[in-house]
Amino acid sequence: MIDKTITIEELVEEVPGAVTYLMEQHIRCIRCGEPIWGTLEEAAREKGYDDAKIQQFVDDLNKLKAGEAVK
Repeated sequence: MIDKTITIEELVEEVPGAVTYLMEQHIRCIRCGEPIWGTLEEAAREKGYDDAKIQQFVDDLNKLKAGEAVK
């Protein structure tokens, strides 16, 4: 199960589709072919997202991991 403390590197490894999802949310997860370090929460906070939005990211990423569509 994905939570906000997952590192970006682990997230991308577990859910390759997370790259596209995060880019759509304006959260960079790859820079120059190298993973971005830090957690999902840290990356989201750098972009000004609040707790509710971060939880939405977690929920959506768990859906992606389960093979479900994310709106």
